Amino acid sequence: MKQDISKRKDIKLIITKFYDKLLVDKTMIPFFEDIVAQNHLENHINVISDFWNDILFDTTTYKNNTMQKHLDKHAFIKFKKEHFTIWTSYLFDTIDTFFQGEISERMKNRATSIATVMQLKMNLYS
Repeated sequence: MKQDISKRKDIKLIITKFYDKLLVDKTMIPFFEDIVAQNHLENHINVISDFWNDILFDTTTYKNNTMQKHLDKHAFIKFKKEHFTIWTSYLFDTIDTFFQGEISERMKNRATSIATVMQLKMNLYS
């Protein structure tokens, strides 16, 4: 039986493996080319790990406005519903590969909620 997510190190593993999938997907790579080109991937993974650590373990490390960052990116590269479908699919697959349990399910549920809110704010449901 797999263990549940229990610490930031677990989250960082998920995010690292998740980005391994995103960065080889021709549909998803355009959203990350600037991060890779500027050699900021490790920093980006740490920021995203902080974000999820705050959500899952009630810490207060993440200081950015997640929605605004994605809206800013959307101004240059248009998000489509398929991008969110791919994103959640890769994230869920990564979580399920390494972990199972209440916190793992909470991460997947929160990811679904976040993806839904982002799509609504980007008017992808209209």
